[in-house]
Amino acid sequence: MSTTKQLIGIIFLGLTFYILMGSIYTVSEVEQVIITQFGKPVGLPVTEAGLKMKMPFIQVVNPIDKRVLEWDGNPSDMPTKDKLYISVDLFARWRIVDPLQYFLRLRDERSAQSRLDDILGSETRNAVAKHELIEIIRTTKDRIPLRDTLLTEAEKELDMGLLVPIQKGRKLVELEIFTAATEKVRVFGIELLDIRFKRINYNESVRPKIYDRMISERRQIAERFLSEGNGEAARIRGNRVRDLNKIQSEAYREVEEIRGIADAKATEIYASAYNKNPESVEFYEFTRTMESYKSIIAEDTTLILSTNNDLFKFLKGMKPYACVDSEC
Repeated sequence: MSTTKQLIGIIFLGLTFYILMGSIYTVSEVEQVIITQFGKPVGLPVTEAGLKMKMPFIQVVNPIDKRVLEWDGNPSDMPTKDKLYISVDLFARWRIVDPLQYFLRLRDERSAQSRLDDILGSETRNAVAKHELIEIIRTTKDRIPLRDTLLTEAEKELDMGLLVPIQKGRKLVELEIFTAATEKVRVFGIELLDIRFKRINYNESVRPKIYDRMISERRQIAERFLSEGNGEAARIRGNRVRDLNKIQSEAYREVEEIRGIADAKATEIYASAYNKNPESVEFYEFTRTMESYKSIIAEDTTLILSTNNDLFKFLKGMKPYACVDSEC
């Protein structure tokens, strides 16, 4: 009889311990709990950490994370306002502030991530489609557009090298996405804390066209520099030829001046030498006339002149050679 009582006591203690363990649960500092009975929430969410009680067997503990959670979307292609397809990679941080609404609508984190994919992806596409690429790339709108100071007026009229003025900037575009998405995720008991562009890149299909356009603009500027260099080289060569001609002409003038002075000096010396008496004057006229024959008469020169010409003055006055051996 005592053995039976002991066995019954052990069974009773075991059932009591089992029931007690089924009614006690703990809440971690990083969790909040929803208690459900037959699949429906009962009572208020448990948000304070510690040891808690529930009805055993019929009530179930559903832990919900209350830490800051990460959402990292997949890169997706979308068009900008200026019809450029870009690949946008976005990330966000969120947390659960209303666990009851979160549990009723989403149940678990996997469903929440899927819903965030839809909402954030949709709002990102809307924001990107309303802005040009430069607005999404630049971080602020406080940049003054700069241009290449070496561009010519004609190139400036073609807007070459002109940077598009920024109206908002990437921070305000991110704020637009954040504001629109915050209202939509609040109904799920979720608070959106932050959203940022992680990476923005050209779509593979349009990237070669963008690079070709960039190369074309750089090539135009390079050709302009090349043409300016050729023009400068031609100017330098022209100045060199002009300076060379100037130097040669000045040298020729100086040579002629020196030669003229020398001729005048020589003439003066000749005049003083041959002007001493009539015979020296006659000899001077004779030698000068003979020298003129060298410059006037060549081997194939034919002169048709009167015998009274001054060139024949000395030839006419020449006497025959003296007879040799009495033969004339």
